[in-house]
Amino acid sequence: MCLIVVGWRVHPDYPLVVAANRDEFYARPSAALARWPEAPGIIGGRDLEAGGTWLGITDRGRFAAVTNVREPGMAKGKRSRGALTRDFLIAELSASDYAAKIDGRDYSGFNLLLGDGESLVYCSNRDGPPRRLVPGIYGLSNHLLDSPWPKLVAARQRFSAALPGLPDEAAFFELLADQAIVADENLPTTGVPVEWERLLSAIFVKSENYGTRASTLAWQRADGTVTVHEQSFGPQGQPHQSSVISTSV
Repeated sequence: MCLIVVGWRVHPDYPLVVAANRDEFYARPSAALARWPEAPGIIGGRDLEAGGTWLGITDRGRFAAVTNVREPGMAKGKRSRGALTRDFLIAELSASDYAAKIDGRDYSGFNLLLGDGESLVYCSNRDGPPRRLVPGIYGLSNHLLDSPWPKLVAARQRFSAALPGLPDEAAFFELLADQAIVADENLPTTGVPVEWERLLSAIFVKSENYGTRASTLAWQRADGTVTVHEQSFGPQGQPHQSSVISTSV
């Protein structure tokens, strides 16, 4: 997952709202949004290579999402980062207690958002101890929380403008579909070739081999109901499956 914007206790009727794009090589096997057969209370996609997930939410509003930290040349961690989200969704620990138990040395660089209904926690093995987040709008890409990368700044602004329109989803999916490339002088410098910096500067990434595999909008209403809408994509951004799962109290 390479872009996540979260509204935490900002909208009075929707205490949790998440808009996210998962970027990955198209060749990596994945399963689309669904309830998990072994844990039907969990709603999310699956990474079929390592068994984890980039984003998931439960019927009770337990939420987790992860991004990698872009740091080319670093040694690969022993465990998949997708296990961090999977294990939290299955667990009963609070977000803070779960975050405190993570051994960051086992993983490549990660950013992790954990919500347990009572709190939203951010943790990263590249950014100090975990911390509870106050109500607000937060963004993650492939650096640290709210790093001022152009696409993340734009995504947070457009997310904020879209919030009052819920449950209308259109503005959120327009945001997630933005293919605008950032001008070279405004590109971040993350150690990858400039051609990759340009490609990855878009909110919606597309190429022949790598790009946005899924756009996801998830929310929990004040009454506890959860809705997740995912649109998946193939090479060059060709749309594939669209799925919606909603719960009732």
